Amino acid sequence: MLATLREVLALPQLTVDLQWRHTERNAPFFRNYTRQFYEEARQRHPRFPLVRRYSIGFAIHALEKDFEAYFMAIEAAARRNWKKAQRHQFRFQAIDFNERLPEIREIVSSTEVRQGKVPDRLLKGEIHENTNPPSLDSHHDYPFFGVLNADGKLCAYAGCFLCGDICLIETIYGHADYQQFGIVPLLIIEIARQLIDHHPEVPYYAYGTYYGASESLRRFKRKFGFHPARVQWKLG
Repeated sequence: MLATLREVLALPQLTVDLQWRHTERNAPFFRNYTRQFYEEARQRHPRFPLVRRYSIGFAIHALEKDFEAYFMAIEAAARRNWKKAQRHQFRFQAIDFNERLPEIREIVSSTEVRQGKVPDRLLKGEIHENTNPPSLDSHHDYPFFGVLNADGKLCAYAGCFLCGDICLIETIYGHADYQQFGIVPLLIIEIARQLIDHHPEVPYYAYGTYYGASESLRRFKRKFGFHPARVQWKLG
């Protein structure tokens, strides 16, 4: 955690309610996964045992009330990437993970280097079917989204955990051959639109840890408004 005490104290402090109480009406997967995430967030940090794992420096964007306000709040470079992808006729949509397994396999194995060397288990391993059950309640879900080219080929995808107050990007990959067209920025920005339009009750959009990321990944996260915060996690 490469942050000074002064930096940490200056971080905005947020309270995020995971709304575990609402999982009683949902499939057991969501009840178990919500508690698992809460326990992970509250674990002692492996390098800094006085700190909870996700309590300092979680990368969060407090969502605006409409897409135009969100779009203007992110950096100009992100907006240019989004427009570039649009010009090249890439489009965003929700996807069925299991219907896209060969394309997902191709995306994941399209480069050996992302934020460091890609493990062999991802480059050469199987892509297994998603067994998550469909959600029965709007408070918790695990949707997958994708970016397709003009021919309908999947070029980027993300898996998100919608959990009470927050939507977490948990998995995100872009095909190396199409990265230059802004496919991942399009994906991130359009997920935000999806949240604003269809889940206005969700105030926070998140992309993992900030201080544990490389400087290039931190810069990438900042481009989309994912800034570090101090978070108090409530199981709810």
